[in-house]
Amino acid sequence: MADELNLEQLKTKAESLVKSITGDKDLLASFTKDPIGTLEKKLGIDLPDEQINQLIKMIKEKLGDAGTKTLIQKILGFFKK
Repeated sequence: MADELNLEQLKTKAESLVKSITGDKDLLASFTKDPIGTLEKKLGIDLPDEQINQLIKMIKEKLGDAGTKTLIQKILGFFKK
């Protein structure tokens, strides 16, 4: 059975996960490749699809498309060296 979080709990989780993701290049790469799997593993709970998708959207908005691309480019550049 899937757990459910209210909107405030989702926002809190999103903020916490953004800090974790931006501070860990492996976690960022994992989130970029498989956001659902990464979040379910990181959270340790099974959220309903609607909530996990909402959480992914919140995180991506907080990361910002430009910021995400820049971080991904840095990571890819690191592996090319």
